Amino acid sequence: MRTDTEVPLMVQQPSVTGAATGPALLRQRWQALKQSQPRTRTRDAAEVLGVSEAELLATGIGEDAVRLDLLFDVLLPRMESLGRVMSLTRNAYAVHEKRGTWRNVELHGLRALVLDADIDLRLFLSRWRFGLALRESLADGPRRSLQFFDATGTAVHKVFLEEAGGAAAFDALVETLTHVDQVQALPVERARPVETPRPDGEVDVEGLRAGWKALQDTHDFFPLLLRLKVARTQALRLVGRELATPVAPMSLAWVLDRVAASGLPIMVFVGNPGCIQIHTGPVRTVRTMGPWLNVLDPGFNLHVRADHIHSAWVVRKPTRDGVVTSLELFDAEGENIALVFGQRKPGLPELPAWQALMRELVEVLP
Repeated sequence: MRTDTEVPLMVQQPSVTGAATGPALLRQRWQALKQSQPRTRTRDAAEVLGVSEAELLATGIGEDAVRLDLLFDVLLPRMESLGRVMSLTRNAYAVHEKRGTWRNVELHGLRALVLDADIDLRLFLSRWRFGLALRESLADGPRRSLQFFDATGTAVHKVFLEEAGGAAAFDALVETLTHVDQVQALPVERARPVETPRPDGEVDVEGLRAGWKALQDTHDFFPLLLRLKVARTQALRLVGRELATPVAPMSLAWVLDRVAASGLPIMVFVGNPGCIQIHTGPVRTVRTMGPWLNVLDPGFNLHVRADHIHSAWVVRKPTRDGVVTSLELFDAEGENIALVFGQRKPGLPELPAWQALMRELVEVLP
């Protein structure tokens, strides 16, 4: 089984001489870095070289990379033809990998759903700007992947083929979607700084509490925050402990250890502005490796930089099916790292065992 392709290593800037410029020089520097430190991940190499991951991969256009035309009505329905794949979604401090087949794809304008038991995705396609198809020659054999990036060249989702039988479908899809512009320089944009929340004194706290208590569906929560112009962690701080209770940053490890021991099924959400990926079911193998907290199961891998969990909250949202309780994890800038729920389906109440575990968490790790 192929292990995680995204967990970073420590890398150093290589020195390169020669007359190459632009993308050619960047590729030369990347090749030198790979020769000196062959285990370096592409994302980490891009950071060392001072470019985005998409820009770095695009230096291979004409060799091992093809730029794709993002025709979603063509692309998404044909993903199932690739067979078993590994779908990978990440943010700065969490990597979420699921193995399975893309089935039950729904496209609604610039939003899409993938609703298979194994591959469960929410796609926000307005954030998808660049697509690349890669055919890489690795030490353990060829690897084909489709990789998608936002306007800044940051990855929003990646799909790696797991079966040789999907190669023909992959090649046919790439041929259909090959972009007319196959130059090696992508027009990426600069990342915008994280917005500073409004001062607490400007927030309608009573309106926040009233709107929160009136929720009928967990999907109504984000629109509530937008309407009141309040940041998520700010809302958690202000709404009161009845609805959001702070717990220790180490809470994720505590919860994963206990659900692995009990078999209690959960839902693990990891996302970025372009994609949210969900695991539903039990977790069995939990391992800590340095700063990384990992789930290493056959169909699901999770890797979280536990040292970057700045705050953790037990959050309670009322719905028409009863209260829904989550463990929510954030970095120092208030960006979400991961969400964990008890397994549930619409129309059914939350598992009592999950509610009991969250009550225990609040008592044990306040």
